[in-house]
Amino acid sequence: MAKWVAFYSQTGNEIAEVSKELGRWPDLIITNERPAHLRTINKEVLSQNIVTIPNKPFIEDYQKVLSEAIYGKEYVISLHGWLRIMPTEIVKEYPVMYNGHPGLITKYPELKGKDPQMKAWNLDLPTTGCVIHKVTEEVDGGTIMRSNEISIRNLDMDTMFQKLHDLSVKQWVTFLRRHWL
Repeated sequence: MAKWVAFYSQTGNEIAEVSKELGRWPDLIITNERPAHLRTINKEVLSQNIVTIPNKPFIEDYQKVLSEAIYGKEYVISLHGWLRIMPTEIVKEYPVMYNGHPGLITKYPELKGKDPQMKAWNLDLPTTGCVIHKVTEEVDGGTIMRSNEISIRNLDMDTMFQKLHDLSVKQWVTFLRRHWL
């Protein structure tokens, strides 16, 4: 079983929901938020398995936590709303890294980058979706590992966001269970 390292920059709710479905927490959670933001994790797991790095991390910040966590081990790194571009050196040093993206970039390349949900909404697209892709030096440019599409016609914005969140959780559970955990 691979060691699982998960990154987040927002609430951490996706990691919590994926973990619940898998019946397993990540071996290490890395965030640039205060750990209290991961509201649904119990205090025992929180105190043992979470590391906070600076809001604007340097390569050395990544290297320190990742080298200690996965040196010489089979691993998978997942990014859940990690609102930072991974430095080239880290991408090259840790190539088993995947990002969840709430925009159907396979069909709508204009949804690459920040805020794809809002882009889909503002463009009045009939559909959107989620992908899991390999992290590369190019933002949202790696090989697509999973992709699912949903209709967003006649949805309000909150419902669209919730449907994309639910879809992303399902994708991560399937991907991690099938390939890594």
